[in-house]
Amino acid sequence: MHHTTRKIGSEKERLAGEYLKKQGFQVVEYNFTAKSGEIDIVAKEGEYLVFVEVKYRSSYRNGMPEETIHTHKIKRITNTAQYYMLRRGIPEDTPCRFDAVVILGQEIKLIRDAFEAI
Repeated sequence: MHHTTRKIGSEKERLAGEYLKKQGFQVVEYNFTAKSGEIDIVAKEGEYLVFVEVKYRSSYRNGMPEETIHTHKIKRITNTAQYYMLRRGIPEDTPCRFDAVVILGQEIKLIRDAFEAI
């Protein structure tokens, strides 16, 4: 991945993290990476362990940011989430959710249950 893209990515992830904190989430970890893929943000909301995908677009021109979350990507995120729980010793019966934080220019929004685990 191109260096500046990664830098912008992590800036947007921090921004998303701050936004989640304001929404009452507790950010546990940024950029959990495994062979299967990457989770942008792992957070907690109440009893839920939330795996958050951060999507950024500078404008609407290329479509809505959430449209970029496809089945293949969901499968990778799901597998990585399972691996995360295994690695961190989190009980399998912990309620989990997959959310997305969508950043469009200066706008930011949270989509709870952005997708179901596959």
